[in-house]
Amino acid sequence: MSLGDYKESHPVAQFKNQKNNLFVALITFVATLGGLLFGYDTAVISGAEQSLEHYLIHPLELNSIIHGLTVSSALIGCMIGGAISGFFSNRMGRRNSLRLAAVLFIISALGSAVPEFLFFEKGEPSIALLIMFNVYRIVGGIGVGLASAISPTYIGEIAPPQIRGKLVSWYQFAVIFGMLVVYFVNWSIASGQSIEWIRDIGWRYMFASEAIPAFLFLVLLFFVPETPRYLARKNKNNEALRLLEKLSGSKETAQSILFEINASFNTTRTSGSLFSYGKLVIVVGILLSVFQQFVGINVALYYAPRIFESMGAGQHASMVQTVVMGAVNVIFTIIAIKRVDRWGRKPLLMVGSAGMAVGMFGVAGLAFFDMIGPGILAFIILYTASFMMSWGPVCWVLLSEIFPNKIRGQAIGIAVAAQWVANFFISSTYPSMMEVSEGFTYAFYGGMSLLSALFVWKLVPETKGKSLEELEALWTPKKKKISA
Repeated sequence: MSLGDYKESHPVAQFKNQKNNLFVALITFVATLGGLLFGYDTAVISGAEQSLEHYLIHPLELNSIIHGLTVSSALIGCMIGGAISGFFSNRMGRRNSLRLAAVLFIISALGSAVPEFLFFEKGEPSIALLIMFNVYRIVGGIGVGLASAISPTYIGEIAPPQIRGKLVSWYQFAVIFGMLVVYFVNWSIASGQSIEWIRDIGWRYMFASEAIPAFLFLVLLFFVPETPRYLARKNKNNEALRLLEKLSGSKETAQSILFEINASFNTTRTSGSLFSYGKLVIVVGILLSVFQQFVGINVALYYAPRIFESMGAGQHASMVQTVVMGAVNVIFTIIAIKRVDRWGRKPLLMVGSAGMAVGMFGVAGLAFFDMIGPGILAFIILYTASFMMSWGPVCWVLLSEIFPNKIRGQAIGIAVAAQWVANFFISSTYPSMMEVSEGFTYAFYGGMSLLSALFVWKLVPETKGKSLEELEALWTPKKKKISA
């Protein structure tokens, strides 16, 4: 067979002609709801954190460290969820693990809204009530951790190679859209209401509102299939073949893809243990996750209303500005979706790193010279727009692609757990860092943005247009030559 014939007969080439785009789009949409809830759950705190400070932190005379830990407590659950996601993903399957995440979202939404339920009296703050509130937030965080690891995995394992970057990027769009929705919901709840009402009732509605999309996610998950790669892993080849045929639109293509999938599981060159493909792939996955957080994005997202208030905006105006920032985030995530399969992963990441560095160093410079004003809004928008067109979606794309089939569930779990550890560290230290020096805080995030560009340039491979099984060649150990 000639090289040209091979390219035309290869599954990657034949996916270009697949007819069942609607089927792929619908199941991708359901999986991306996990991203929407990820964004919703992590950003809902932005509208409620000052009310929580007034309700629980100040009456108990607790310091800024406890305040930061309360705002970030869901991240503890995210770390747990990320760490255990590989176990659940491999044992329960991708789909059932997402169903579990949906249930946890519902419990967290209702419990966070009424943490006094059963055990406490409303209006009587105590350390025990603060702990209970954080327990509910941690439960939701476990759901976020599971969804953040498994939703991109699910999409990556069902996506045609030529549009895999675009489809996985829709996951990040859903994350940002979830944040935008909750910013709008928080603003709608607070609009026209007194500060006293918001501090007493409004913040509860903000948390409770998450139960609606969480329930929708749970219901829709009963109408989507398991991924073909998980089915093949469990030796359910007939089911995997039928699903691949629906995804590709061709029985011959489906058979060829299934052959490659099974070959990747049956290879004797690797044991399937975490480091059987070498340490580099694990290191790259972890560093992708860590840099995505160390550039400081969640500081901008979690504390957006407070940042804008520091510029002189009132509480209601800061909510409006936060909605505007959320809209910018959505627009630039769409740009990434349109370009990730054309330009490739590395160029987007490096351009994004440069834009983030300019934005954060700009904020740092204005802070150092005490020039608080509209300029900060411009630099923050530059920073967040740069993140949303690069590190936001592309990190998830790469995490869904770079790990071989044998270790994907476990490796993504570790990478995502590292991401949430980094997220927790950055978010919880922000208030105390700001007390020391605002300029230094933002300069630190700018420095991390520069380091992220160097990391991508030196270590991150380009993955666009290749099947997941082809990408394994990047990491598969080479056979040693035997000397005569």
